[in-house]
Amino acid sequence: MAHHFQIYKDKAGEFRVRFKYNDEIMFSTEGYSSKASAKNAIESIQKNGPGAEVVDDS
Repeated sequence: MAHHFQIYKDKAGEFRVRFKYNDEIMFSTEGYSSKASAKNAIESIQKNGPGAEVVDDS
């Protein structure tokens, strides 16, 4: 599996989402109090991510 979303619980007991590519963490979300909220974050990224613009502030 080259890339995937991973839902996990952090040390504080909150649910977080990681996006991994070849076992490298590309990004991680904030903590959510429920797994349903973490799943909603994934759905939002999948829906809105492909059309997102790139902002280069360098």
